[in-house]
Amino acid sequence: MYVYILTNPAHTVLYIGITNDLPRRLHEHSNGLGDAGKFTGRYQTNLLIYFEPCPDPTQAIAREKQLKGWTRAKKEALIAAFNPTWATIDPATWSDDL
Repeated sequence: MYVYILTNPAHTVLYIGITNDLPRRLHEHSNGLGDAGKFTGRYQTNLLIYFEPCPDPTQAIAREKQLKGWTRAKKEALIAAFNPTWATIDPATWSDDL
């Protein structure tokens, strides 16, 4: 399981989600498939800037809720610690970790 954060090209919107298949979920977001495209399609949030593995669905849900409760500043600090330039992460380059 993974908790992940997406942003839009202007970095003005953050979307936090969970999935057991990060490349598939990013594909769904990018192509507006199913429920994945509602928020992310409207705000063009399809750039992966942060992710973290979670051992099981219960912990992933708890972490997602925790992150969603944080202030924007705290989320930005988390992202910056993991990805200082907020560069888009290509899941293909992280395949060993996914």
